[in-house]
Amino acid sequence: MRTWRRRLRGRLANRLRDERDRGSSILEFTGFLPILIIIGLACIQLGLIGYGINQAGTGARAAARATTLGGDGPAAGIASVSGWLNPQVDAPLGAGETSTATVTVTVPAIIPIFDSWPVTRKVTMPNDEDD
Repeated sequence: MRTWRRRLRGRLANRLRDERDRGSSILEFTGFLPILIIIGLACIQLGLIGYGINQAGTGARAAARATTLGGDGPAAGIASVSGWLNPQVDAPLGAGETSTATVTVTVPAIIPIFDSWPVTRKVTMPNDEDD
């Protein structure tokens, strides 16, 4: 009989202790939430930078290829990059055997304390030979 009472007292004591600790978990979560938000925004920002690098490389390849074929390199470079990245394309016709195109895109900052990032990619391709 006494062991039964001890078990009951132990369960009641545990339940009371759990109810006293119930509010502390929400306080811990509330304190940790800003850190989680900053980490999430940093991950999104890194993804945007990676996307900007990819878009700049694609635009530079397209501009260099169009220039080597005698087309409008800057127009091809701008057309192959997402417009919200504000692409700046420099693709002059090559003087020798190669043409070089440079594309700079601006990746916007989603974390207010940082500025936007300019990303530049340069591609050189051989000129098309007409024999």
